[in-house]
Amino acid sequence: MSDLLAEARSWLADDPDPATKAELEDLLSRAADPAVLVELTDRFSGTLQFGTAGLRGALGAGPNRMNRVVVARAAAGLAAYLNAGPSRPLSVVIGYDARHNSDVFASDTAEIMQGAGISAYLLPQALPTPVLAYAIRHLGCAAGVMVTASHNPPQDNGYKVYLGDGSQIVPPADAQIAARIAAVGPIADLPRSSDWTELGPEVLSSYLAATSALVDNAGPRELVTVYTPLHGVGGDVVAQVMELAGYPTPHVVAEQFNPDADFPTVAFPNPEEPGAMDLAMALAAEVGADLVLANDPDADRCAVAAPGPRGWRMLRGDEVGALLADFLMRQGVAGTYACSIVSSSLLGKMAQAHGHPYTETLTGFKWIGRLPGLVFGYEEALGYCVAPELVKDKDGVSALLRIVELAALLKASGRTLQDRLDELAATYGLHATDQLSVRVADLSLIDQAMAGFRVDPPRSLGGLMVEQIDDLTLGDAGLPPTDGLRFRLAEGARVIVRPSGTEPKLKCYLEVVVGVADSLDAARIAAAGRLDAIRADLADTLNL
Repeated sequence: MSDLLAEARSWLADDPDPATKAELEDLLSRAADPAVLVELTDRFSGTLQFGTAGLRGALGAGPNRMNRVVVARAAAGLAAYLNAGPSRPLSVVIGYDARHNSDVFASDTAEIMQGAGISAYLLPQALPTPVLAYAIRHLGCAAGVMVTASHNPPQDNGYKVYLGDGSQIVPPADAQIAARIAAVGPIADLPRSSDWTELGPEVLSSYLAATSALVDNAGPRELVTVYTPLHGVGGDVVAQVMELAGYPTPHVVAEQFNPDADFPTVAFPNPEEPGAMDLAMALAAEVGADLVLANDPDADRCAVAAPGPRGWRMLRGDEVGALLADFLMRQGVAGTYACSIVSSSLLGKMAQAHGHPYTETLTGFKWIGRLPGLVFGYEEALGYCVAPELVKDKDGVSALLRIVELAALLKASGRTLQDRLDELAATYGLHATDQLSVRVADLSLIDQAMAGFRVDPPRSLGGLMVEQIDDLTLGDAGLPPTDGLRFRLAEGARVIVRPSGTEPKLKCYLEVVVGVADSLDAARIAAAGRLDAIRADLADTLNL
C-alpha cells in the first residue's frame, strides 16, 4: 500500500490539471477506506495502452485513466518517435470532438509538438474524425492526432494516432511509440510552445467539396430523410455536405443535434445500442421519411434505418456494407474490396462474382485503410470507407452521402434499399448476422472465457457441427496474431469470439447462410431460428 500511495503522490506533483489534482487529493485523504483503496489500485495498476483505436479510457487521475498527464506523455512520445525518423521538416495536425476535455487535450498536444520542434496545426473547432484523417494527407503532415472516444460512454475520452499515410498506427509503430511514451520523464520538464497554428476553414471546406463531389450530379435527388448526430459533432458537417450535393435538407432530431458531452438523451451514444435511435424513428414516422440516418459522436460511423416488409428497422452493418459495395460494383469501381474478419462473408462472394480482388483483415480500420488498391472497405460495426482516396479510415459522412444517393436512385425507380437487399439474397443466398455481446466489470472474466473456449471448445452450436476452429492468436487465418477464435460450422455458418478492443466486452459474431429457393420469408425464418439457437448455445457456454 505504501508504494501505491507514494506513486499516487508522485503523480499528484506532476499533474497540471486542478480538477484531477483535487480528485486525487480527495482519494488519498480517504485511502483507509477499502473501496477507495480498490479505486486507487485500479487507477495505478498500469497504463492505458494503444488498442484498435489508440488510447481510450475513463477520465480521471492516474496512468490508467485519460487526463492531461497521460495525454502530455503520449504527445511527447509521439514527437520523439517522429523526430527519430529521417523526414524533415515535420508537421502534425490535431483534431478533437466535443467530449469533456477534448479541446484541452488537443491544445496540450499542440503545445508539446511545437515545443519538440514539430509544426503543430490545430483544427479550428470540434469536428468529425474523418475531417482530421483527411487533413493529414491534404496538408502533407507526418502524423495526425484525433482526441475522441468515438461511441464510448460520456465519462470516456481517447487519443487516436495516424501516420502520414493517413492510416491509424499498426505494429511495429504502436510498440515503438509506446516505448517512447514510457521513456518520458516528468511532464513539467517537457518543452512547450504556444506558437502552434490554429487552422482556418480551408481544410473543412476542402473536405466538404471533395466529399460532396462523390455523388453523380445528374442523379435523382428526391428523398425524405431524418438525421441525428447523437449529440456529437456530425450535425453541421452533414447538413453542409447534403446541401452541397443537392439533396433536400434532412429532418433533424432537435434534441440530439447540438454537441453535448453528457449525451443526455441516450444511455450509450452508440446507434447500435437499444433506444439510441428511438427519437429518430419517431420523427421518421411523423414526417413520412424514406430513410433514417445517424452518426456516432465523432461521425466516423454511420447507421441506417429503412422501411421494410414489417415496418421500420435498423439495418445491420453487414447489410449497409453489402449495399454500398454492390452500388460501387454496379458503377464499375474496380479495385480491392475488403472487410474485417468479423464481418459477413457475403462481400467476398460479391467481389469474386464481379472479378474484383477481395481481402479479409483483422478488426479495425487501421488494417483496412492501408490496403494497397483499396476502393471500398467496411466492418460490421457501422464503419465504411467509400472513398479511400480522400479518407483512409471509416468515414460516416461520405458513407451517409452514398447511401442517400443509392436510396434516391432506387426511389426514382419505385424501389427501396430492402428491395436491393432481397436481390442480393436471391443471388448469393441470405447471409444473416447477429452478435452476442457481454459487458463485464471484471476483465479477467473475458480471459477466463477465452481460455475455456480453447481448453474445451464446443462441438456444435445451434445444432450445426463445428467443422474447424481457427485460433487467431496463432495466425491460423493468414492474418497477424490476435486474441480470437473462429468456429467454422456446417452449412457455411460461422462464429467468431474475441475481446473488444475498445470496451470491457466479450463479443461473439454470428453468421448463417440460407439458400433462397422460392420464398425469402421462409429463408428469413430459417436464418432467424438458426441464429437464435447459436446465440442460446453460446450464452450457455459462456455463463457470464
